[in-house]
Amino acid sequence: MILKKPTTNEKILLLGLGGVGFYLAKRLVHEGYSVTVIEQDRKKIRHADGNIDARILKGDAMSINCWKEADAQNIDYLIAVTDNDAVNILSSIIGDRFGIPRKIARVRSLELCTGTSVLNMEDLKIDLIIHPEELAAQEIVRLVKRTAGNEIIEIAEGQMQVMATRIHEASPLSNRKLNELSAEYRDLFFRVLAIARDTKTIIPGGNNQIKPNDQVLIIANQEALAKFMELTGLKQHNRHRVMILGGGLIGSRVAKLLGRSVKVKLLERNDYDAKELSFALEDTEVLHGDGSDAEVLEMAGLADMDTFITATQDDETNVMTSLLAKNLINTKNPESQAKTIAMVNKEEYLVLSSTIGLDIALNKKILAGNEIIKYIRRGELLSVAHSHGFDMDIVELHVGKGSQICKTPLKKLDSRYYGKILIGTVFRNGKWEIAMGDTHLQEGDRAIAVCNSLMLKDLQLLFHEV
Repeated sequence: MILKKPTTNEKILLLGLGGVGFYLAKRLVHEGYSVTVIEQDRKKIRHADGNIDARILKGDAMSINCWKEADAQNIDYLIAVTDNDAVNILSSIIGDRFGIPRKIARVRSLELCTGTSVLNMEDLKIDLIIHPEELAAQEIVRLVKRTAGNEIIEIAEGQMQVMATRIHEASPLSNRKLNELSAEYRDLFFRVLAIARDTKTIIPGGNNQIKPNDQVLIIANQEALAKFMELTGLKQHNRHRVMILGGGLIGSRVAKLLGRSVKVKLLERNDYDAKELSFALEDTEVLHGDGSDAEVLEMAGLADMDTFITATQDDETNVMTSLLAKNLINTKNPESQAKTIAMVNKEEYLVLSSTIGLDIALNKKILAGNEIIKYIRRGELLSVAHSHGFDMDIVELHVGKGSQICKTPLKKLDSRYYGKILIGTVFRNGKWEIAMGDTHLQEGDRAIAVCNSLMLKDLQLLFHEV
């Protein structure tokens, strides 16, 4: 069954159809926003014309006539993601003059709008600054910490925790159905929200089975989560060693963020840059050498690493070196659980990553686009979280008056939502409860749900006040 496409009254003016812009346009149009794009490059316009159902205007983002043609005075969001930071910043000021209430700008410099900056966000009329490289670095750091143990996300103002963990063959959760686990651990407040298996994310029902090597997402309060980990043998692992290939904006930033808590080696091909980095990164061992050479990697100590990160400017180098490193580590230590993380610019590599042997591939443009979309949704949802490796969002919502979700118990919801949306917990009478099939949400309740990333609007419509 095809779900009805959601709609919204909000209008968005998007400047630039580069990587971030093109991704954003596709996502926002799919979710029902009215999108107008200003782009100067004919090639990008031709590509977008056949792929995006948006209004595209050919022109200069600095042309006031283009802004007028885009009906800027009636726009709700300005998103400036051209390749020129100065254009993005100035666009926010122009957007403010047109009365656009919320302005988002992509800026590469971390110095802008820090506490010591001469100009602040209010001066520049920017509501949200997006730093793609910083977002990528922060995501890599989060993934490294997850690889070192279990990723735990706080939601609902810290009252609930969501944990992502890998299930091994010997785990008491392995080869068990969810309804069996619920019966066995009935005194514990927890629920499995999602299962990541191979390249798929499963939003499960009671008959779904957890298999070895699955990554599972579990929701619980802090006390129950600690008890659950104790009973099932899940542990945090603190020892961790990381090697980074490439000392550019992303690689050096990851090294700086991790250096004080994790043993980090950074391999840089350029002799001058390696020397500069050795002074700038006090807590990182900086080595000079060609990381695409197997002998260099082995001499640098690759076999002892727990995580290998490629963050050069070249996609092919990142992908091929990650595969090379994975092979070298496994040859030296077949029992190794070492992970590879590769930065890529081409979306095609994200799709191919799991099939060619990469553990994790990240695209900074998509990370930036997702951050912008999360900001736009912030007024519609209490909170949104995302766990890497799972193609779904974790959302906290209010049950609106007369909403569809409160018209029937959860087990009687339209079958088209099965496997796409799951209500995990509900807050009523001052406490959180696990949501079961017989649970009947009421007006004013709060709920934590998970859904396929493309189903977020449909989930909102379920909770929307009529």
